[in-house]
Parts: sequence; C-alpha cells; structure tokens
Amino acid sequence: MANNSNTQQDILHKIEDLFLRYGIKSVTMDDISRHLGISKKTLYQYVDNKADLINKVLRQHIESEKREVINIQKRAKNAIHEMLAIARYVISMLRRLNPSTMYDLQKYYSKSWEIMHALHKEYMYETIIKNLYNGQSEGLYRGDFNPEIIARFYIAKVESIVSEDIFPSNLFTKEKVYQAFIQYHIHGIATEKGIKLFEKHFKETIK
Repeated sequence: MANNSNTQQDILHKIEDLFLRYGIKSVTMDDISRHLGISKKTLYQYVDNKADLINKVLRQHIESEKREVINIQKRAKNAIHEMLAIARYVISMLRRLNPSTMYDLQKYYSKSWEIMHALHKEYMYETIIKNLYNGQSEGLYRGDFNPEIIARFYIAKVESIVSEDIFPSNLFTKEKVYQAFIQYHIHGIATEKGIKLFEKHFKETIK
C-alpha cells in the first residue's frame, strides 16, 4: 500500500473484492500479495497481520457505504425513492457476497465482526429512522407507528438475512430474501399513496 491514500483505498477495495468472492479464511496473505502484484514483505509494511488487514478493509467498507447512502439521500425525491435506491445498492452488494464471508468473519475474526457490526448498526439506525420520519411527514408512511421501534425492527430483520441458520444459501439467495423483506417492510408502514408509489417503481428499480 503506497503512501498515496488513493492507492491505499484502491488496494483495500481489491482485497475486499477477494474476500467477497472467495470468503475470508480461504484467502491467504500469499493470495493477496499475488493478486495485488506486490511481495508479502511489502504488504506487511502496511499491516501487522491478516486481522489488521481485515479491520482496515471493514472500516473502509463502512465509510464507503456511508458515502453511498448520503449520496442516495441527496438524490432521493422522497422516502420511498430513497428506500428503493438503498435496496438496489444493498442487493448489488449481496450479489457479490460469498455466503462463507460472513461466517468466516464471525467465527475466525470475531473482534473485527463486532467492530463492523456496531458501526453498521449505528449508521443504519440513523438512516432508517430519518427515512421513517421523512416518510411520515410526506404522507407516504402511516403516522400511527413509532419510528424508533420500527427502525430497530428493520435492523434486526436485515441481520437475519445474512444468517445461514435462518436463510441457508442452499435454499435462498440473499438478494431474493432482501427483496421480499423490502416489500414486507414498506407494505407494513406505508399509506395507500406510499404503497402505490412503491409498487409503481419496485420492479423497474429492483432488478
């Protein structure tokens, strides 16, 4: 990883892609150095070990997600459009995700998982609760629910999607499960106006 921060970001993105495609445990530091075209000695100038590398990759991933969500919020016309755009982004990530990646992370790098999980929950909660309040003020979501409760429901359900115990990959694709969840979520909170808007754009947005 060169001194140039952009170069370091590019390298971490390449390593993240390896982890998403092949899992974490099966990808060795030798594999990473070969993929990057640098020596393992050079790689260890920038990371202490594989666990340190995983921490850096995860932290960059979280920051990248945050930037993407902020851009989505800026472009969104309303709360429904925002949720559809977020759903499209999440599905694009799930399509890249090897089922073993999350398993490896939780089993072999639990400290890294806990850090990522806490950061992810924090900004996800902030994103969803803001969307819920906006949707209520726009008349697209019903006003008879507590956004703080529903935001926590949302987080709990999203976490279950990547659980192999609840949705084993040999029976369900993560993207299909998430699509079903988004429909379930919106139909549970939206007004008639919101549901019509959602249904109008759902199929053309979620492909």
